[in-house]
Parts: sequence; structure tokens; C-alpha cells
Amino acid sequence: MDVSIIGSGYVGLVTGACFAEVGHNVTCVDNDSRKIEILRAGKVPIFEPGLEELIHRNVSAQRLRFTGSVKEGVENSQVVFIAVPTPPQHDGSVDLSFIEKVAREIAGVLTDYRVIVDKSTVPVKTGEKVAESIKRYNRHRAKFDVVSNPEFLREGCAVSDLMQPDRIVIGAQSEHAVDVMKKVYEPFMAPILVTDINSAELIKHAANSFLALKISYINAVSAICEASGADVEKVADGIGMDRRIGRPFLNAGIGYGGSCFPKDIAAFITISDQLGVPFALLKEVQRINAAQKDRFLKGIRDTLWVLREKQIAVWGLTFKPDTDDVRSSVAIDLVADMLREGAHVSVYDPKGMERACELSAIKGARFCQSPLEAAINAEALVIATEWAEFTNVDLTVVKEKMTTPIIFDGRNLFDPATMAKVGFHYHSIGRPPVKPG
Repeated sequence: MDVSIIGSGYVGLVTGACFAEVGHNVTCVDNDSRKIEILRAGKVPIFEPGLEELIHRNVSAQRLRFTGSVKEGVENSQVVFIAVPTPPQHDGSVDLSFIEKVAREIAGVLTDYRVIVDKSTVPVKTGEKVAESIKRYNRHRAKFDVVSNPEFLREGCAVSDLMQPDRIVIGAQSEHAVDVMKKVYEPFMAPILVTDINSAELIKHAANSFLALKISYINAVSAICEASGADVEKVADGIGMDRRIGRPFLNAGIGYGGSCFPKDIAAFITISDQLGVPFALLKEVQRINAAQKDRFLKGIRDTLWVLREKQIAVWGLTFKPDTDDVRSSVAIDLVADMLREGAHVSVYDPKGMERACELSAIKGARFCQSPLEAAINAEALVIATEWAEFTNVDLTVVKEKMTTPIIFDGRNLFDPATMAKVGFHYHSIGRPPVKPG
């Protein structure tokens, strides 16, 4: 099929590349001319495992191309996906101006029937507004259908998530639009759930909020574990063995971040308030998440006494491993907090350094070329992102380079007994601290 994707960010680029991989002819559209130039030059502006190879292969096969023209994208496609940003606003609501702008642009060039698919994460009833806008500004009075098709991509494994999805949600009003969407997704072996548009839009916010709820739940349990001397990893294993609950997203840490969970939960709370059904449970999820970082930072203060003039190394800046995304990263917040308190902070991240360097909040940090460089003369080492690379570093060498062998592991990356054997004072989340054994 001929498909266009308007918006070539994380969602749009991955979606376009994967659609091309299964045989569709895909036109990716973006209003950022520099991004289009980069993509046409064979480079990929984001890091996502497997994405670069996918793009190169399908550009060479002439199934994937890039343009800055919405008109070109609409004219050359049967199905038009909208995958533009929906950033949060100060009150927790979502800025839909990019969606509205694209809807108007589509309306201006629409001359015959298209299926317009909202792929961006949007508040419930946005599909109705998109349809109204296209109808209002479509001077050719062309027929169209609006569909909600939420994405469920995790940064760091977005390609595999799209190629092997748990489910495909199609929210539509017409049977014809559903048939078209089923044809788009025919190459993907996954169950398809057909709903109305409003239900499809709610599914995305409800799913992300539930996952955040699991994270905040185990983080709340981790505080009880620390107070009682229990091991949160064992507790999580025991909980997760219940098939009704499951082990994923029961990993205690310093809290969730990124471009999705904080924004989607705030949006769902705002949506619920606007509908007159306040969602108090999600407000508590937010509170627990914020408190987890503060509690971790308090543990660092309690151990080091004061942070001013202390040399502290931080491993990890991205909000999760296998991405270069530092948006709403708890690791960035931690570095910023320590810098404000007068600490000298050295940082390293395998993929997020370039984007982190642009952030004014941590401009006082020293950016290093390796984990070992960051550890030189450190009075404490903070592990803020669970990159697999960190588990391969020789801990004996790390200890030799540090002034005092103290580690604060915000992601429970290491085994406490091993750290004690190497000679570290080791503090983690929801597990008893250990001293050199």
C-alpha cells in the first residue's frame, strides 16, 4: 500500500521504516528541513537499536523516502498517519497545536478519499476535533475517514515492538476504514482490536498509566523493604510469579521518566478532571514517583553528610538504556540537584552525551568519555541508568580510581554480595546496604 507518515520523530520514523520493511511504499514527511536533509543523506537523527539498518535497507529498495511537503505525502498515499509531537503544557494538559496544524494542512490538499490516522498520543475526543478541522478547511469537500491507531512503542526496543506487537488497536467509525487499516497491518502477525475512536484514544493513556502505577507501587514497597531489612528484588519476584500480576515493570528504582509516562499520566489526570471524574490514584502515582528520587538523593546526603565540594560520578543520563533520549530523565534531575548543592559532578552515558550537553540544567557537569574516566577521584558513584555496558566494567579498577569506594545504585544493577566482596560500600533501592566484606 501507499502510506505517508506526517512527523518523523521517534514514532513516525520507526513506523515508517517498519511499514516499508513489510512491503509498503512509505513517504515520511517532516517540516524540519534539516532533519529531512539528514535523512536523505543516509543519517539517522535519533538512536534506536536496529533503526539505521532498517532505514538504509528500505531507502535502497526505494520503499522509503523523505519529504518536507504535506501535499506530496497526501497525494502519494492511500493512508495518512499523523505522528507529530503532543507536548505537555504547564497545567498537565496536552498541546494539540501540532495536530491541529497538520489537520488543516491535510484539509488544504485533500482532493479525494483518504484514511487519516492519528498515531500521536492524544486526549480522548481528539479524533472528533481532527475530523471537524479537516471538514471545515477542506475546500474540495473530499470524503475521508479519521482513525485512531495508538502506538505502543518503547524507546530502546521500538523496532521489535512494532514488528512484533502485542496488539493493534484500530478505533474507527466506518467499516471501510477498518478494512483499509487491516490491510495496512496484514503483514504483522498480531491480534487486532477494533473499537470506537474514543475508546482507542483512552486505551493508550490508560495503558501507560497502569504501567506507571506498577512502577510506583514497587517503589513504594521498596521503602518498606529498606525500613524492614527485606529485599525488594525477592519481593518483586514473589509478586511477579502470580500470573495475574506478572514480573515486568516491578523493578524498583529512582522512578520513571522519559517523553511518555510523565506526560501521559499528567494528561490522563487532566482529562479525568475535565470530565468531572477526578483520578486521585494517578495523583498518588505522581507523588510516589517524585518522592522516590528525593528519597534516593536524601540517602546520598545522609551518607556523604554534605554534597558541597564533593566529587561525584554519575553513570547514565538517558531516562532508560538503549536510547539517546534525555527528556524528563530522572538521571538529569539528579545531576542538576547535586550541582545546585555545590557538588562537582562527572557524568558518562553511552548514547545520551550529545543531547545532554545541550541541557542548561547540567551545564556545570564534566562530561567524560568512559565510565572509568568519570570515576577518577570520585567520592561516590551514582548509577542512574541501567546500561548493560556498566555491568562489564572492571569493578576492581573502578574502586582503585575512586577516592572513597561508595556506590549508590539507583537501578539495582549489581548484586550486593559481589559489591561487598570487591570492597564497596554499596547502597541500592529496597535492599539492605552492604559494607566491604
